[in-house]
Amino acid sequence: MSSVYISIGSNVDQQKNISSCLKGLRKQFDQVKESETYENKAVGFEGDNFYNLVVGFETAMSVKELMNLFRQIECDHGRVRGGEKFSSRTLDIDLLLYDELILKEQGIDVPRAEITRYEFVLRPLAELAPDLIHPELKVSMSELWENFSPKEEMRTVVF
Repeated sequence: MSSVYISIGSNVDQQKNISSCLKGLRKQFDQVKESETYENKAVGFEGDNFYNLVVGFETAMSVKELMNLFRQIECDHGRVRGGEKFSSRTLDIDLLLYDELILKEQGIDVPRAEITRYEFVLRPLAELAPDLIHPELKVSMSELWENFSPKEEMRTVVF
């Protein structure tokens, strides 16, 4: 079994889409752990605020099988691909970490660069798995968070 961490985000009917996504993941995987959900401004475009969280679970699925599953879940929630990179999303699921794998090929970026770039990815990941070591940087998520300079305030969302 492999340890997997994913980020989930939405800025279109956020509560409904994230709740539905989590329900589907819990049916697919055992012991799904989730961080708090955070609200933050859209990045790279003007749009409604996003809700973001990080989820962790164990799986026997390969990276490609997971990517296909995540794309299907996004599609089932009305996600339309092929538009602008920075735009509103009903659901956005990104594979952040897959064990200690380092893989950069054909649209797969593991560990995901956004871990060290965006507060809405790193903060919930450090909350969920503070002792987890970044495969490339060889430092813990809590240490990455301690050294991160937040650019804007995020608030927790309860639903």
